[in-house]
Amino acid sequence: MRKISARQIVIAASALLGASAAHAETKIGAIFDLTGSLNIYGIQQTNALQLAVDSINASGGLLGEPVSVVTYDAQSQDSKYTQYANTAILRDKIDALFAGLTSSAREAVRPVIRKANIPYFYPALYEGGACDKQTFATGPSASQQLSVLVDWAVKKYGKKIFIMAPDYNFGTISAHWVHEYAKQHGAEVVGEDILALTVTDYAPTIQKIQAAKPDFVVALPVGANQTGFLEQFAAAGLKDSIGLVSTNYGSGNQQVVVSPAAGKGLIANQGYFEVVDNPTNAEFVKMWHAKYGAKEPIISEAVDTWNAVHLWAEAVKKAQSADADKVIAALESNLTFDAPNGTVKLEPGSHHLRQNIYIAEGDDKHSFNILETINDVAPVFENEKCDLVANPDLVEHFTPETN
Repeated sequence: MRKISARQIVIAASALLGASAAHAETKIGAIFDLTGSLNIYGIQQTNALQLAVDSINASGGLLGEPVSVVTYDAQSQDSKYTQYANTAILRDKIDALFAGLTSSAREAVRPVIRKANIPYFYPALYEGGACDKQTFATGPSASQQLSVLVDWAVKKYGKKIFIMAPDYNFGTISAHWVHEYAKQHGAEVVGEDILALTVTDYAPTIQKIQAAKPDFVVALPVGANQTGFLEQFAAAGLKDSIGLVSTNYGSGNQQVVVSPAAGKGLIANQGYFEVVDNPTNAEFVKMWHAKYGAKEPIISEAVDTWNAVHLWAEAVKKAQSADADKVIAALESNLTFDAPNGTVKLEPGSHHLRQNIYIAEGDDKHSFNILETINDVAPVFENEKCDLVANPDLVEHFTPETN
């Protein structure tokens, strides 16, 4: 028998370890709100992530191995996002994280991810301005949506605007953007009401609107309580004389729960509606219905999540590695993806997407009709403020006041 030296054993063991490392499992983390008040969003985000991973694995996976998912339920609590982000990194050794709906959830995750230096994807529409090396936003920013919506509404209804918004980052910063775009289009904000999420009686707000006599209201209701504003606005008979527009109506399938009287004629604009008509979306909807059924319409955050997973996968393929620095470099290489909402492009500097923005009108059947498609809308504000290629150490949350 041939004698094997200790040195040969060490070399062979090292080779085996190297081969094992080369084919190590690629693992991602998903932290979404599967229970609690935000679960309408979190369940669909999780479903979209799993559908994306299934499609990747059906095509051979990544780096010769299937992608695995570790899923956590944040229970609609920000503290859980911090807790599970740490768990995903330290215990489960994930290669990338997909997490969050609200801005507060995103901000709970960002410092943890930044310290660990792994790619983090935030798949939801939001107020905009988040800027750091590890964070990638795949939903549209407020400036992308409101630049389009205010322009459209001023032409449609007139130049007097009233704002109804929730009292936290999304609402207050979006309200700033309405003021900004009103000035750009020669319009004026004649009144606004920034309201706690707990408010259920909108009679005082209705009275303010009646006194201000706007041509249209920009309404940004969040959660079940604030959806009640839409019903009370319609019940007060204001829909006949005042337009009602929103950047987030329908993002949580609010059109399903409001009455036909309240929903018909309401204008929404987002990066995705299930009724978007293109071959890629038709195939996506078919896949979704086959796996999850057609109980409720697919929300925009589901597509934001689908796009995020596929962009990450494209970056891993390009880098030929799941190593964070290599993947982030690949994500900053002008990646594009043929998405259900149209072709999207990841901007290297700002880590936000160029994407289509759709203006849709609610019908009396709890759905929407697309009125207009604005193609390839750039995240102009984020691109101006945030160049992470030139300034990789930049960590900031820019707002319109810093514009």
